[in-house]
Amino acid sequence: MSGAPDSGSRPWRVLSCLGVVLIVLAVLVGGTVWLFQDELFHPFGDVRACEGSEVQLPGVIRAGGASIPAGASEVHYFTGNGSAQVTFVSNQMADYLYRARILPDDKPLFDEKYGAKGVANDEIELPDGLCGASLRGPVWIYQSTSATGSGVNVMVERSPTANDSFRFPTRAVVTYNLP
Repeated sequence: MSGAPDSGSRPWRVLSCLGVVLIVLAVLVGGTVWLFQDELFHPFGDVRACEGSEVQLPGVIRAGGASIPAGASEVHYFTGNGSAQVTFVSNQMADYLYRARILPDDKPLFDEKYGAKGVANDEIELPDGLCGASLRGPVWIYQSTSATGSGVNVMVERSPTANDSFRFPTRAVVTYNLP
């Protein structure tokens, strides 16, 4: 018993300190991944894709035969069973409806031959699987056939005060068959 430190215990102290540091780092990294898991693990690495999507859509989404409006925001999609549902917000909704041929050029926005009033609730849930903010009522529902012959449904937020206009900006949900 000389009072000199035991050379056999030093490696164990270093290893135990290293183990504690590794555990703390693992907890920090695990907590960060858990906290930001929605942002880190999107299907296909695409932040627009909703969980459970089966097919990745291209960078420029062509919903119903026309690309969604340039500058659209809050774009999300869900794909499954051969169809796609896309939601987005835009102040160019009328232009999109005419370009997609969902509404003929010479027809007013709310012609009952091409659409109908939908639910007028304050909030309308998105279809199953589709992520993003809910629609605000009232809505107008267009049912059309695209140039390829497949069905296209568009649900659009309508102004609660003016019967002949959309909300500004407008949220829409477009459902169509994938090619």
